[in-house]
Amino acid sequence: MPQIWQTKLSESGSILSGGQKQRLAIARALLSPAKVLIFDESTSSLDTITERKIVDRLLAMTDRTIIFVAHRLTIAAKTEQIVVMDHGAIVEQGNHAELLAKQGYYARLVSE
Repeated sequence: MPQIWQTKLSESGSILSGGQKQRLAIARALLSPAKVLIFDESTSSLDTITERKIVDRLLAMTDRTIIFVAHRLTIAAKTEQIVVMDHGAIVEQGNHAELLAKQGYYARLVSE
């Protein structure tokens, strides 16, 4: 943003890139008092380095429950609990190591 904190934004945020909009949305969520935060593909427009930094910081938070809806397995692999869904139904549940050991749906996704 050209003037950093002083940059004026329109209601639509038309001067912002997709990644900037996502970073602002994440910041707003973190400033809220909510104890449960749901991030639905919230890092899809971010570069991999920024995504890794944000996800690592979110996962380090201990005062909130963080739920990621993600297609990127790099995010899923870092979480305490993974729920694998197929066409709206839960097909597997566990952590990364447990799901790989089952050699089921999740393991097939990882190997692709």
